[in-house]
Amino acid sequence: MQLQQLRYFVAVAETRHFTRAAEAAHVAQPSLSQQIRALERELGAELFHRTRGNIALTDAGDALLPLARRILADTESARLAVQETVQLRRGRVRLGAPPSLCTSLVPDVLRVFRDRYPGVALVVREGGSRDLVRSLAEGELDLALIITPPRGEAAPALAVTGLLHEELVLVSAQPRARRTVRVAELRGWPLVMFREGYDVREATLAACRAAGFEPEFAVEGGEMDAVLGFVRAGLGPAVLPGMVAHRSGLAVTPFAGQGLGRTIAVAHGHEVPPTRAAEALRETLLAHLRDAARDGELPPGTRLLL
Repeated sequence: MQLQQLRYFVAVAETRHFTRAAEAAHVAQPSLSQQIRALERELGAELFHRTRGNIALTDAGDALLPLARRILADTESARLAVQETVQLRRGRVRLGAPPSLCTSLVPDVLRVFRDRYPGVALVVREGGSRDLVRSLAEGELDLALIITPPRGEAAPALAVTGLLHEELVLVSAQPRARRTVRVAELRGWPLVMFREGYDVREATLAACRAAGFEPEFAVEGGEMDAVLGFVRAGLGPAVLPGMVAHRSGLAVTPFAGQGLGRTIAVAHGHEVPPTRAAEALRETLLAHLRDAARDGELPPGTRLLL
C-alpha cells in the first residue's frame, strides 16, 4: 500500500469521478485507475461501485476512507515537522475557532504570532465546537479553541486546557433602563437568534428552558455579522459572548445573578503532539491572555482560568 494510492483513492472518493480526481491529482486518468486497481488487489476488496456515470463507495471503501485521510494528515504533519527550523522560519498552523472568537480573541493573538513568526503560514477554520473537535480527531487541525460542555466532558482523544470563563450578555440597539436583566425576563421578547450549530444558541435555549419557557425569535439563522446587523437594525435584542458584545458598539446588559456563561478552552490531539509551530501559537495564546489579565484588559465578565 502506497501513500500515492491512498491520495488517489481519497480524491476519487471526494469527487465521485475518476477523471475529475485525476485532474485534481495532476495525473493521467489511466494511471490513477491503475493505481486504484492495484490498491484494491492489495486489500483484497473493491473500493468503488463502478457504474456508468455513477461512482460510489463500497462498504470496504467506506471503512478505508477515514483511515486514509488520517494517514495522509499524519504524513503531512510529519513532513511539516521536519521542515520546521529551530527559529520557526517555516511551517504551518491550522487553527479552528468558533465565529465568536474569530471576531474577538483570535485576531489579536494571530497579530502577535505573525509579528514573531512571519514565515509560519496560518490557516483558520471557523466552525462549531463539535465540528472542530471532530476535525482535531481526524487530524485536519493542529489546534482549536472550543467551548467545553457544561459538565466539562472532553473527547478522550483530545488534550484540553481551560482558558477563560466568559459571560454571555444581552445586546440591543438602545440602552435599557435597568443595569441587569434576568433570564426569565426574556419571555415574550422576540430575540435575534443564531443559526443551529452555534454554541451561544444552545446555551441561550437551555437557559430559557431551565427558566420554564421557549424563547420567541424575531429572526433566526444568522451568522455572527448578520446577528449584529439585525440587532443594530432594531429587529430585537440578542444574547452574545461578552468579548464580542463589548466591541460591537451596541448597548450591553449583563444577566443578573449567576447569569449565562461559557468556558473557552484550547485543544489538540492527544496521541499526536502539536508541531513546533502549533506549540508556539499555543504559547503565544496563553501569554497573551495572561498579559491581558495582568494589565486589566480582559473584557468585563471574562475571567482567566490559567
